[in-house]
Amino acid sequence: MTTTTIRYFAGVREAVGVASEQLELPATLRTLGEARAWLAQRDARHAAALGAERTLRMACDQVMADADAPLRHGGEIAFFPPVTGG
Repeated sequence: MTTTTIRYFAGVREAVGVASEQLELPATLRTLGEARAWLAQRDARHAAALGAERTLRMACDQVMADADAPLRHGGEIAFFPPVTGG
């Protein structure tokens, strides 16, 4: 069993209701975009936060990435709005 850490920041965190999750993602997921789509279908909160209509930045293992970036199972994925305050 390989768990992946999913982190949510700013408005995404508020919409989902948690700052992070440890999940076993389906082995069929190959890209960051596929992982985002899978997460969005989990429930209404995830759909509102991660749906395709939302503009989001993504990172894989703390490196900015786009939807076509390869997914590394067991790593870390992060989602956040395009502009975050500090």
